[in-house]
Amino acid sequence: MPLVLALYQPDIALNTGAMLRLGACLGVPVHIIHPTGFPMSKNALRRSGMDYLDTAEMVEHDSFARFEAWRLAEQRRLVLLTTAASLPAHDAAYETNDVLLMGRESAGVPPSVAESADLRVRIPMRAPARSLNVAVSAAIVLGEALRQTGGYEGLT
Repeated sequence: MPLVLALYQPDIALNTGAMLRLGACLGVPVHIIHPTGFPMSKNALRRSGMDYLDTAEMVEHDSFARFEAWRLAEQRRLVLLTTAASLPAHDAAYETNDVLLMGRESAGVPPSVAESADLRVRIPMRAPARSLNVAVSAAIVLGEALRQTGGYEGLT
């Protein structure tokens, strides 16, 4: 069961395209939880996703409720990346059934979604910095999760 990257109502097509490219390169499915803050189309995603969009495994959910139903049926653990977490991402123990959830660029996730998370992690950074770009954050934490779970095996 491979790790999954999930995007909660993404606002910016360029970031979404970059995360789809990340998923394509690393063999990680990317789930998009609607609505998005942009018209969802290959044209909107192509600038940053480039030709990798053709090999990206993208799954769309029309709501968080539908996503959550899928996640629970698949018995997957929800790991939320959030600046509000106390656990540094590099101190977390990741599992192969994890779904790494990224919040909206403009607002993160609402409290009801945060409460659904089984684990919350943050990326440590120096003050007064508040946050990194969502695609950069996804790459940092996904990289650590893949390292811990053997997800780089078979990649060249």
